[in-house]
Amino acid sequence: MSSFTELGHQYIDGEWRAGTGSWDIIDFDPYTGEKLAAITVATVKEVDAAYEAARRAQDGWARSSPYDRRRVFERAVRVIEDRAEEFAEVLTAELGGNRAKSAVELDSACEHLRAAMSMAVAADGALFPSPEAGRENRVFRRPVGVVTVLSPYNFPLATALMSVAPALALGNAVVLKPNQNSPISGGGMVAKIFEEAGLPAGLLNILITDIAEIGDALIEHPVPKVISFAGSDAVGRHVAELAARHLKRTALQLSNNAAFVVLDDVRGERLDYAVRAAVSSRFFYQGQVCMAANRILVDRSVEAEFTEKFVAAVRALKVGDPKDPGTHLGPLINAKQVDAVRTIVKQALDEGATALVHGASYGNFVEPTVLTGLPEQSPVMRQEIFGPVALLAAFDGEEDGVRMANDTPYGLTTAVHTADLERGVRVARRIGAGMVHVNSTTNLQDVTVMFGGEGLSGLGRLNGRHSVDLFSTEQWVSVREDMPEVPL
Repeated sequence: MSSFTELGHQYIDGEWRAGTGSWDIIDFDPYTGEKLAAITVATVKEVDAAYEAARRAQDGWARSSPYDRRRVFERAVRVIEDRAEEFAEVLTAELGGNRAKSAVELDSACEHLRAAMSMAVAADGALFPSPEAGRENRVFRRPVGVVTVLSPYNFPLATALMSVAPALALGNAVVLKPNQNSPISGGGMVAKIFEEAGLPAGLLNILITDIAEIGDALIEHPVPKVISFAGSDAVGRHVAELAARHLKRTALQLSNNAAFVVLDDVRGERLDYAVRAAVSSRFFYQGQVCMAANRILVDRSVEAEFTEKFVAAVRALKVGDPKDPGTHLGPLINAKQVDAVRTIVKQALDEGATALVHGASYGNFVEPTVLTGLPEQSPVMRQEIFGPVALLAAFDGEEDGVRMANDTPYGLTTAVHTADLERGVRVARRIGAGMVHVNSTTNLQDVTVMFGGEGLSGLGRLNGRHSVDLFSTEQWVSVREDMPEVPL
């Protein structure tokens, strides 16, 4: 595919170039096994060059008209819309998600760009009164300077733009390192979008590399002031430690162990809808989603009916070629992820779980699995499962359901299904997750409201004013015209 040849490079100071490392990152299609690109890794030399380009370009960008910055994002949306079919093919080939997943990601990417348009012209200042006559207090909002973004493989374009777009809109420069499993979708494609949109050289730099080559140079480098990371909590802890040591701000969007809670008043058509929402929450993009529902918690009074319908719906899911419009589940991203899912299923069965659906695994494919009867204290019930495995468990009444939903060290997202919306809100407010959705999926996102979790699911928030606060800083300037006495 020509797009992979075109986009499979480092992008530094407005130039597509090769890395100077001694080895290549190989980008594979997880469905066919075809080699999509071989990209020579960036070294510390390229890290320095990217940060120097960003530092050099940022000042002029910060002083530019916010309306000029907004126009870049208007053009970026048009680039995606004009090349949507091509970009969808890239996402499907590199990530193994079906076409519906690619469409969702492209739509989300456009929404993040549209949100950035308003941020470009909405970074406000303020005037404050002073207790001293003749003095005026002004507070100005300024960009932080240079931002580092480390993005994951599962939604690489949309997740990158969740940080890249507001950071640029607010007058910063960005250095982006995509995950090694998605160097094109999360790196080259982002660069191409902004290049075609007319973003000045140096403001966005893409480094395709690995910690084995550069160590912690991206985080420890003196130029970036903010680190935005999305990935596992294990790596997130390391990022947080390094950033704190160097007094850098962080936004950490980490792992999850979402609960999908079905209360006792969910009956009839509403139960059928809850089943569909649960299947989507667990199996969208093969379960490789940080917001995916690991645990399906159902009130015991509706457990039998829900379980019967849920199992039937899971059995009906089609596994196969992600380019086939009829496919629901494509391959996992790589063999390592397949092995991880196999290990979790074996552990659960060894601990006494019953497989209501026990999908086979072959190549990079893992068919859907539904497990029930797992002991509540099992570690499997408290960890993230990044694959198509659902855990069903029953609870006895609302109090027990809330307790079980909260029985996890993670807290990114949860869903609560009920016939009584206000009851759902009351339950939602008792659940220690950053985002709780009543009568929806756990995978819901909206660029108009905050995104972020509690506990081991991360630190900080993104979207809207939270992104403005993260990627800009306030400066107090006091002014006066007279010359009063000053204390010694």
